[in-house]
Amino acid sequence: MSSAAQAPVQQLALVDCNNFYVSCERLFRPDLRNVPVVVLSNNDGCVVSRSNEAKALGVRMGQPWFECKALVAEHGVFALSSNYALYADLSNRVMQILSEYSPRSEVYSIDECFVDLTGTPNLREVSYAMRQRVMQWTGIPVCVGIGPTKTLAKLANHVAKKHPRSQGVFNFNALTEVQKEKLLTQLPVEEVWGVGRKLTKRLAAYNIHTVQDLKTAHTPTLRADFGVVIEKTQR
Repeated sequence: MSSAAQAPVQQLALVDCNNFYVSCERLFRPDLRNVPVVVLSNNDGCVVSRSNEAKALGVRMGQPWFECKALVAEHGVFALSSNYALYADLSNRVMQILSEYSPRSEVYSIDECFVDLTGTPNLREVSYAMRQRVMQWTGIPVCVGIGPTKTLAKLANHVAKKHPRSQGVFNFNALTEVQKEKLLTQLPVEEVWGVGRKLTKRLAAYNIHTVQDLKTAHTPTLRADFGVVIEKTQR
């Protein structure tokens, strides 16, 4: 048997802080818990973070603040100016905790980190413990998505956030092939890392609407019409 056949499946975890800027602010403003909250950009021009309550009201990421002001009067949406020094400090604390779970961790953004947990025993328990530790030590809620690639780990994180039954942790690798296909059929292609609104519209012209559609699409056509980036994403 070849060494490649014996190699374990990569268990790459994406740990993503939930509504990060809002979560940071709520640490010092407990009165804002369960209240619709948005954090605004440097010049208070647009929304850069939203609480779940604000999302439920239809507030969009990047939406100009002047468009949201009617919601303040109607629903009591609370707006805060951004405090990037605070966010950076709390981000560093979160990332330090995550680095202790694996020497192979990669900070992707201020609120996201890839942690390679390949070979980790009791992976499910470790993932929940990691989530609980971050919450206990920093007060920041996180979700954990696990997959064999960064793209699938990010999709798994999306599932962890959207489905309460997952309790904040979802492992794509733990699914059967039938379960994987069913899940990918339910996920819109726009949820794929790097596929924005414009690309979603272009893919729709090729009858590619779900992640499963993208996975099974004709690879040479994707490469010819969309470039090598989408081809790599498909793989």
